[in-house]
Amino acid sequence: FRYAKDAMMKAKYWAYRDRKTRKRNFRMLWVQRLNAAVRAQGFTYSRFAEGLKASGIGLDRKILSDLAVTDEAAFKGIVDQVKSALEKKQNESKSKKAA
Repeated sequence: FRYAKDAMMKAKYWAYRDRKTRKRNFRMLWVQRLNAAVRAQGFTYSRFAEGLKASGIGLDRKILSDLAVTDEAAFKGIVDQVKSALEKKQNESKSKKAA
């Protein structure tokens, strides 16, 4: 009976730990997928994330990585919006420096 109890405690420990780890692993996977898809479009992931914020696109990493894998045309449209938002942001910063 004692060994069964110990096995159950250990199983609960591993289950708890892995529930936390699974979230981390999926987030890393989504970021890797996004990085690969965005680099194919001529960006880095960090610039893409900056452009997402500047353009006001509220999609999360999970949805974006799913779009990058399944619907390349929609993802390309998002990347184009991000490019225009980054260009607009860059032009605004240049005009502020000139003034």
